[in-house]
Amino acid sequence: MERQNGPWIIKSTESRYKDAFMELQVDQVIKPNKEEGTYATLQMKSGVTILATNSKGQVYLTKQFRYAIGEESIELIAGGIDKGEEPLVAAKREAKEELGIEADEWTQMGVMHLETSIVKGPVYLFTAHHLHCTDTDPDDTEDITGFKVSLQEAVEMVMHNKITHGPSCVLILKAAHPNPPEGRASPSHSPEGQTVL
Repeated sequence: MERQNGPWIIKSTESRYKDAFMELQVDQVIKPNKEEGTYATLQMKSGVTILATNSKGQVYLTKQFRYAIGEESIELIAGGIDKGEEPLVAAKREAKEELGIEADEWTQMGVMHLETSIVKGPVYLFTAHHLHCTDTDPDDTEDITGFKVSLQEAVEMVMHNKITHGPSCVLILKAAHPNPPEGRASPSHSPEGQTVL
């Protein structure tokens, strides 16, 4: 059955590849100019990114080898959302798994899209404060090194391309902004900037 997607009409959708992290779909479409054609999109597993700050104002970063870029990447805590899992629950799980961090205070900082023309896979952003350290529980394929820097140092790392992971860049710059946005509803229906425990 045909369905509308903005000015596009989708006639049919075919799944070309699917695994636990992504699905490649090819749509037969009628373009806004009325011509027929195809449009491929990549449905990515939704994710979370967490900026955890200790009582000294230091930010926790991670360093690990990333297969797709073939080199080590410095990032905030980040990971995927499991099926049926709420973003906040996923954020708490990832913080504990990667760096053994638990927090008393969590604040939702909005959402970002990795790439808006062909990729669908929102990443939900959180800050965490009042931290407690516990044991880590990384995935079998993860070899993660954690370290701490000041928020200003993290900003400098973004500006000098030492941190290039998109969600980490966005969240660090949001957290460093003197007047972060308030009252904007994110897709999870919690106002951006709202503390969620």
